[in-house]
Amino acid sequence: MRHRTWLGPLLAGVLLLAGCSSAEKEGGTSDRWRPRPGTTWQWQLNGRVDPRVDVPVYDIDGFENRASDVARLHRDGRRVICYINAGAWESFRPDSDDYPASVLGRANGWKGERWLDIRRLDVLRPLLAERFDMCRRKGFDAVEPDLLDSYLNRTGFPLTARHQLAFNRMVARLAHERGMSVGLKNDLPQIPQLVRDFDFAVNEECAQYDECGSLTPFIDAGKAVLHVEYAVPNEKFCTQARRLGLSSMSKKLNLDEWRRPC
Repeated sequence: MRHRTWLGPLLAGVLLLAGCSSAEKEGGTSDRWRPRPGTTWQWQLNGRVDPRVDVPVYDIDGFENRASDVARLHRDGRRVICYINAGAWESFRPDSDDYPASVLGRANGWKGERWLDIRRLDVLRPLLAERFDMCRRKGFDAVEPDLLDSYLNRTGFPLTARHQLAFNRMVARLAHERGMSVGLKNDLPQIPQLVRDFDFAVNEECAQYDECGSLTPFIDAGKAVLHVEYAVPNEKFCTQARRLGLSSMSKKLNLDEWRRPC
């Protein structure tokens, strides 16, 4: 979510599109889109999208953007990823009253947000399904579910790696059942177990914390790693990012339209 949460502080083209689809058997044939390594992208979660950046992939907020915004990007030849928060409750979202108090944990450091009890799949699955349905109705190609590494944080719940794997796989199924691809957000320790369940990765600050090598299973599988740094200048991470095949850029922490790609 606009920040990293693993082992660090909370602060802490058309050609590509044409080649990004492949078929996969998952109880039926699916031709959902998958970004390939090296795909350039824009990540804007602050306000309605500015469509003027010339890249093949946009990752934008699912609530703050309309179906017409997604359609505009599609007309321009873009693929569009729907950002939603999966691991935390957000007081400012229209569905906030649907979350029972029993699944709300500690504040996560961002105003109006609290960790969720990801053990409660029975409660969270239908709530997240509604969010994924919203993404599908608006025409998104993929989903970026945030905070998929709750077990590494002080949430107020006794979460384990096993709970996280079950939750993350549920999240991936929700996207795939709706014909959308899905990205694994951070959660580097579980990449070996989850790389087959997810279609790409989204990472924050792997260069700052010397973790970028952990993302290579996605690259080796032909799946993009969409990567940003907030504090490290391009001159200090782009050489490694290009060598590893990451789709890297610098962004401001508020994730507005500004970007500096490698």
